[in-house]
Amino acid sequence: MSGKPKAVLKEWVALFNRGDADALADLYHDDAVNHQVANEPVEGKENIRAMFHAEFSAAEMVCIMENLFEDGEWAILEWKDPLGLRGCGFFRIVDGKIKFQRGYWDKLSFLRQHNLPIS
Repeated sequence: MSGKPKAVLKEWVALFNRGDADALADLYHDDAVNHQVANEPVEGKENIRAMFHAEFSAAEMVCIMENLFEDGEWAILEWKDPLGLRGCGFFRIVDGKIKFQRGYWDKLSFLRQHNLPIS
């Protein structure tokens, strides 16, 4: 992996689609923040790892890349899943690892699609 934002994101999508929470978390800085705006921010690589473990055990998730852009330290991913959910993620990549991530998607639709409790 080159460490360029687009390359990091392509690796992120591949690991996400394999459901590999440990390898996925290793793409983050120790003090990274993952803020899915429908949820509270998750701070720190180990908390991000735990978040991915919990999410992958709760639902089968697939990320289909629609558009991937790079601008300096930033990669922007527009995605969809096989069930029709769409979203967008912004990733700040520093020294080849994710320092900050913000994601936008419809949480209510996701919960309904996966028959998860609405909270």
